[in-house]
Amino acid sequence: MSKKVRRYFLKEKETKKFLEKILRKLKLNLKQILKDKVKIEIVETEFAEIYLINGKPLLASSGEHVFPTLVFSEALALAPKIVVDMGAVPHVCNGANVMAPGIVRVEGYFKEDDFVLVVDERHGKPIAIGEALKNVEEVNKARKGVVVKNVHYVGDKVWRLIKRLKTIDTNLTVKS
Repeated sequence: MSKKVRRYFLKEKETKKFLEKILRKLKLNLKQILKDKVKIEIVETEFAEIYLINGKPLLASSGEHVFPTLVFSEALALAPKIVVDMGAVPHVCNGANVMAPGIVRVEGYFKEDDFVLVVDERHGKPIAIGEALKNVEEVNKARKGVVVKNVHYVGDKVWRLIKRLKTIDTNLTVKS
């Protein structure tokens, strides 16, 4: 069964506004990171919008959140990290929020509502993008409860769509 997808490029003015929004919200200067003229194509689905920047699925949005995808290595390298123990990995990869007891350490600085990268302790592999529910000091002190809201994780709908984007045909349908 296929689902309808709308796909289009942003105009130059819209691109400029979008880049300013990303700089403000995510503190990412895409022009500086990519060192190229930025062309943004949007793939709209029922559950999210994927932003293809110079042909690569680097950002996504769901609801009011715009976040880097797990394939945006340049942004992930700059992001503060929450390192979780291996026991937390399967839960986070199933969409669970990050709980304080599963955190091994925190790397970098962040405030409440900032996006953070969640990585596993063994290999340091990115497994999720989350929204911090507390600032770095509070996360370091926390012993219980949710500290990061899981927004995008390995295996979610956005992840699967990114992996399937190559199969989007000219009729703008995604083949399952």
